[in-house]
Amino acid sequence: MVGRACIAITGTPGTGKTALCQLLGTGYSVLSLKDLAEQYECLGSQDDADGAVPIDIHQLAEKWQFQCSETTFIDGHLSHFLDVDAIVVLRCNPLELEKRLQSRDYSTVKVAANVEWELISGTWSELLEFEISVPLLELDTTSISTEDLRTLVVSWIEDKFPSQSLEESSSLAIDWM
Repeated sequence: MVGRACIAITGTPGTGKTALCQLLGTGYSVLSLKDLAEQYECLGSQDDADGAVPIDIHQLAEKWQFQCSETTFIDGHLSHFLDVDAIVVLRCNPLELEKRLQSRDYSTVKVAANVEWELISGTWSELLEFEISVPLLELDTTSISTEDLRTLVVSWIEDKFPSQSLEESSSLAIDWM
């Protein structure tokens, strides 16, 4: 078991980050990116068009420092921008993702934007653009149970985060196209 580590659980909305973090919360500490943004006064005003509350992730990254003495997960689709020790990227087939987001009563525009983000591997684009090179685990959540995802993540942690370089990982990344 790894002692102290901060691990981002990231991915397009609807890929299963919060469900996974709820299970990881039994045994590990979990922080919500939105709660951190609120605590550090990095939340914008609610967008009337889609109801979203934007997070100034760059300001939060400057203000927040990991100070826990235990393994902690950060749940949020922008959590990979924080100073973390490892990243778990959750992915989901865009057709399944569309169903999940529609079940949340998201607007047609918001569903389409998030499905497109997943289709083009938007999170990977950010990881590469900002050269975020910490151990990384990519998991396809399309048809795997949350319990099995938890098992995979815990095993990866216990194995001390086996990972390839960012470039190698991205070349092996899930490609929905």
